[in-house]
Amino acid sequence: MTFFKRWNNIVGWAVFAIAAAVYLMTMEPVSSLWDCSEFIATSYKLEVGHPPGAPLFMMLARLATLFAFGNPDYVGVAVNAMNSIASAFCILFLFWAITHLARRLVTRGGGELTQANTLAVLGAGIVGALAYTFTDTFWFSAFEGEVYALSSMFTALVVWLMLKWEEQADEPHSSRWIVLIAYLMQFLHIPLPYPIHKCRKYSSSAW
Repeated sequence: MTFFKRWNNIVGWAVFAIAAAVYLMTMEPVSSLWDCSEFIATSYKLEVGHPPGAPLFMMLARLATLFAFGNPDYVGVAVNAMNSIASAFCILFLFWAITHLARRLVTRGGGELTQANTLAVLGAGIVGALAYTFTDTFWFSAFEGEVYALSSMFTALVVWLMLKWEEQADEPHSSRWIVLIAYLMQFLHIPLPYPIHKCRKYSSSAW
């Protein structure tokens, strides 16, 4: 298991680096000709955009604009770069979610996590995460100043945290993951964690 955890982290961060490099190299130099221009302008002045306003995005984008160092010409680049990094983190959490589920499939029924199985699990994570990295819709939202990149990152983070809780559900203090997920769910309003919680706590069937 130690071998798997070490390489799961190494390969995960390598996939993150690939995604981040691709998105940063292909991001918009300033802004796209739709909501992105509005979001960049309103976040720079910390104003209110069109409903529902996306307050969290505005605050985080405002922090990103500080790296423009007072030069308005680089404000768009700063916000776009923030989204590119957030999208790369989405890919990282997706990789870890895939490897978690693949490992559970390999080891169900008392199976051992051999070196060959570890390579298969990591390979599944690489293929799944990089395939999503280069999908048209996700890539399109990863290089511009829109809210979808952060939304995708929080969604992937919540799924990964729920899987972390599922693995440690019978251990003391495992509810800390539930508390963190409950806080993050304020930004998503989606019922993703509930099926996992129900299957883990209230179903007699094994994964």
